[in-house]
Amino acid sequence: MMGRRRRDQSRLFYEFRLEDRIPENHLLRGMNVFVTAALSDLHDELERFYSDIGRPSVDPELMIRMLVVGYCYGIRSERRLTQEVELHLAYRWFCKLDLDDEIPHHSTFSANRLGRFHESDVLRHIFERVVWTAMAMGLVKGEGFAVDASVLEANASRYHGKAPEELDWTEKQRQTRAVAEYLAALDETAEPNPDRKVPKVISPSDPSSAWTAKANKRVQFGYGLNYLIDIENAVIVDVEATPARTYDEVAATKTMIDRTEACFDLKPKRLAADTAYGTGKFLGWLVKEKRITPHIPVWEKGDREDGIFSRSDFLWDKKLGAYICPNGKLLRTSGTVHDGRTLLYRASKRDCAVCLLRPQCCTRDEARKIPRDLHEDARDVARRKMKTKAFVRSRDERKRIEMRFAHLKTHHGFERLRLRGLSGARDEFHLAAIVQNLKTLALRLVRPPPEPLYA
Repeated sequence: MMGRRRRDQSRLFYEFRLEDRIPENHLLRGMNVFVTAALSDLHDELERFYSDIGRPSVDPELMIRMLVVGYCYGIRSERRLTQEVELHLAYRWFCKLDLDDEIPHHSTFSANRLGRFHESDVLRHIFERVVWTAMAMGLVKGEGFAVDASVLEANASRYHGKAPEELDWTEKQRQTRAVAEYLAALDETAEPNPDRKVPKVISPSDPSSAWTAKANKRVQFGYGLNYLIDIENAVIVDVEATPARTYDEVAATKTMIDRTEACFDLKPKRLAADTAYGTGKFLGWLVKEKRITPHIPVWEKGDREDGIFSRSDFLWDKKLGAYICPNGKLLRTSGTVHDGRTLLYRASKRDCAVCLLRPQCCTRDEARKIPRDLHEDARDVARRKMKTKAFVRSRDERKRIEMRFAHLKTHHGFERLRLRGLSGARDEFHLAAIVQNLKTLALRLVRPPPEPLYA
């Protein structure tokens, strides 16, 4: 017989504890332990940004917890986030809200993210405390790091870009935060950097973003999300926002390595990265200044496939300070530095004129020339490491940082920024890194952490 639910009268009173309704194995339960520790001094950090008079404001810890929920579950809209927290019991429990507590208005997030949170750099502070907790739990070994960057689309239309000479900022545009930051950065730059190309297209709404085709092969404005991770457990030890240009991404790696050493006293023995980081200038800094072993493929430009001798066919004699060609002749340099980073080694015209190997060596020039990077010694170190088993292992371990980006875009719905300007991208990237580290801590640990040794 088919049963039917019969209820003549609803209950007048209920005994209900929100704590009892959240499963013990829920992700937010695991994250809550570490969030509580990371936010323990939040009010002290933000106290100077609040007035002593006036109406009580929304608790900043509540807003941070709600943002963590949003970035964890891919709720990108703050209006929708307030609706989800209103309805979802686990979200309410994590945000320390009871059933009858009022949810903050969505406009409160915009006011605080562009105001107090931005001015105080509190998101960076929270990120560092989460990393300290990971270190206290033994999840950060500090032996091997990996670095990489991923392009995220900026909050700017790819159809409204303009050439730099066509831009004429209106007074209204100059009052926006993104444009004001961009113009202020231009004023601070005393001289243009010769290594950086002038952008062909600039977004009037977010001029700090870069015109790039790196993401999904579609031309758009974007920012580079730079992660520096500890390879052992893929804990993100530093994060940096840059325009989506390879030059800026490589330069950001120096900032992250120096900052990690200063903040956490972490200096890796080896660094794994892809070919984009295999430039002579970066490898020279890594090997000579930081004493870090590069597990990085060298960015080679001298190899040829047309039957002509490549640069690798010429032997370098360190004692003579010269190259030896396949016919045994020397190539020497005048010592003039070209493009700020290259020496040219030239063979004698008389030697090349009578050489039997000339058809395989010289094309249009009267004598063969070989460029040598000022940091070629560091490039040679990286080439030797490429032949070792440790390099192969690092190459496989480097996939962990690529998985970080993949999870961020697929599981967290983070493919396009909501905030504009480089500082807006920095805040969003810090929140993303905080959430990913919190998930790592929650999923890999089975007991609460000891008291972290904060610096």
